[in-house]
Amino acid sequence: MAVGRRKVTVIGAGNVGATAAQRIAEARLADVCLIDVVEGLPQGKALDLAEAAPLHYHDFAVRGTNDYADTTGSDVIVVTAGLARQPGMSRDDLLLKNSGIVRSVVGKAVERSPEAVVVLVTNPLDAMVHVALDVTGFPRERVIGMAGVLDSARFRTFIAEELGVSATDVSAFVLGGHGDSMVPLPRFSTVAGIPLPELLSPERIEALVQRTRNGGAEVVALLKSGSAFYAPASSVLHMVDSILNDRKRVLPCAVLLKGEYGIDGLVVGVPVVLGAGGMERIIEIKLTAEERAELKASADSVRGLVDTLKASV
Repeated sequence: MAVGRRKVTVIGAGNVGATAAQRIAEARLADVCLIDVVEGLPQGKALDLAEAAPLHYHDFAVRGTNDYADTTGSDVIVVTAGLARQPGMSRDDLLLKNSGIVRSVVGKAVERSPEAVVVLVTNPLDAMVHVALDVTGFPRERVIGMAGVLDSARFRTFIAEELGVSATDVSAFVLGGHGDSMVPLPRFSTVAGIPLPELLSPERIEALVQRTRNGGAEVVALLKSGSAFYAPASSVLHMVDSILNDRKRVLPCAVLLKGEYGIDGLVVGVPVVLGAGGMERIIEIKLTAEERAELKASADSVRGLVDTLKASV
């Protein structure tokens, strides 16, 4: 890897991790260290990506490894490692298994890159951010969850399809936890600046909201084996780009709240300004009583996961 060039470590060489590594290198953002516990897997995918580099006219390196020493000096650490939910596995089983994985890999990575910004992708996302905050001891600004970028992209896609317009003209707003309890906000979602409620009936908007909440499950049902990875990897790219290039983009991210939105001590998805230091500030908007109640319910679901983690210690 080139001396003086920025470096991103991606932990987990599965579909999400390998595709994120591809996106980052091909966007010419940084050299990438792709690490996994399975011998040969990250090395093979990294070699494949290296051989594609001349065809994409870039010289950014993707290195595959099983050794955390190779991750030293990373500017950003992206965590995708974890298990997918298997038949017969309860939500709590998945929570506890993945919390153990995240605790282990994040601890090893930040030991070698103590100034890095950590971006969590592993599910259940909001709870995994809590685990990473605990194991790193980092300030909340440098431990962030990727969920809202993906959820809002799905909402944008469905709105564009419904209206027959370009998705690039659609802006969508999503708060809350990642999953069934997320809170898409139609009145803050627009098409070329036009508020969504002026373009669609409440019934059609509600249908799109529900489809967004079930966006991941819809992909899983179609694939029948595996889950989404193209859109999650692209969401990682947007976050890494904003951090490395200090773009200060306003993106929905899962961060630890300390009184914002009336929530204290829980990781919840909210709009933040994302820059070189990670989360630079949280943007608070005024919610209706109904929206605030939905956000509280979403936060309560995260609290349930965190309580389960605490009980297992």
